[in-house]
Amino acid sequence: MHDYILWIATLAYALHVVEEFVFDWRTWANSVLKLPVSWALFAIVNGVVVVLGIACSQVGWRCPAFALSLPALMLINGAFFHVLPWIVTRGRFSPGLGTAVLIFFPVGAWAYLGARADGVLSLDVFLLSLLFGALLMASPITMLKLSRHRYFKQDCSASSGE
Repeated sequence: MHDYILWIATLAYALHVVEEFVFDWRTWANSVLKLPVSWALFAIVNGVVVVLGIACSQVGWRCPAFALSLPALMLINGAFFHVLPWIVTRGRFSPGLGTAVLIFFPVGAWAYLGARADGVLSLDVFLLSLLFGALLMASPITMLKLSRHRYFKQDCSASSGE
């Protein structure tokens, strides 16, 4: 069984977080992606992703659509949050680009190939894992953007009639 690759994917994600931290992803995200991210949020979100990786690794091929959501997240993160911005900015370094290209893409593809070799990868599993990965990638960004809306501010009354 090739579900051990999910543990390697979890380690790959942790290495990616280190690269992003060392090369100041927060400042890059603020200036290039216009995301007002703090280091605290960065740590919390990436901690959750590592917990996701552990959960996916433990579940393995018993629920392949869930287990493959980590490799899907890695591929989506690498493509849309590192390679695409690098292209759009005409070569401006994106912290995390190195691990995305050198580790995320090969390990993500390897996980899907392993699932295929073990007979657990169907079109439905593939598409569902991509959907899960996309939702997981979008959720902190969506919450961050929503948190700026007046309704979600905790220091003022939105429309409670107070």
